[in-house]
Amino acid sequence: MVPINFTEKFEQIHEYWTPYIVGELNGQLVKLAKLKGEFVWHNHAEEDELFMVVKGELTIEFEDRAVHLEEGEMCIVPKGMEHKPVAPKECYVMLFEPKSTTHTGEVEHELTVKEQKWI
Repeated sequence: MVPINFTEKFEQIHEYWTPYIVGELNGQLVKLAKLKGEFVWHNHAEEDELFMVVKGELTIEFEDRAVHLEEGEMCIVPKGMEHKPVAPKECYVMLFEPKSTTHTGEVEHELTVKEQKWI
């Protein structure tokens, strides 16, 4: 039970699209990531995923629409929903997702991170 300083944690992140774990509760992982550019279309068949924008702006594209998020806003992507996050400029996000969630679901891509690390 110690404070987690987001500013200090984000300073330790030097790659885009690479989430780092900063906490765990009730089978859920709390992750931080820096995003920039376009990610890959993917889904998580069994897990919901929460995106919360800490800094910057993020658009999450879906097959039939896009959801634009600004600082302090969040969106929950329901399990099984195909989505693609897009951040034209650097964006800091916090993610909440079950421990079983893989980075890009069943999609194998050059941006896929197989082992997510704690910071």
